[in-house]
Amino acid sequence: MVYLTRKEHFNAAHRLYNPKWSDEQNEEVFGKCANKNYHGHNYNLYVTVKGEPDPDTGIIVNLKDLSHIIQSRITDQLDHKNLNIEVEFLKGIMPSTENLARAIFIELKKYLAGCELHSVKLFETENNFAEYFGD
Repeated sequence: MVYLTRKEHFNAAHRLYNPKWSDEQNEEVFGKCANKNYHGHNYNLYVTVKGEPDPDTGIIVNLKDLSHIIQSRITDQLDHKNLNIEVEFLKGIMPSTENLARAIFIELKKYLAGCELHSVKLFETENNFAEYFGD
């Protein structure tokens, strides 16, 4: 089994806020991330697929095709958007890095063929990231 990773990038805004809680409790739990005016990140997305290289081409998947799928199905949907209100596949989901990584995995898995999605690793900052491997 060979693993292949493609890196993509997007910028987006979000707010971590639980509407069941008071503003004070949200501020206590989420700090600046509960800002009512939202805040943004420059996300780095790493998508890892796995499979056996084709004997004729030596590749698992064409990276140009993989990049196109990631861009058209994921980053184009997220880039320069408010993750709390503008992204259909995130409706009803708290857009934490953890939940966002999982939602990206679930959405992306629908569109891959010829290889298996192994993981999605999402860097919110250079110090914070979440990685999801599926259920």
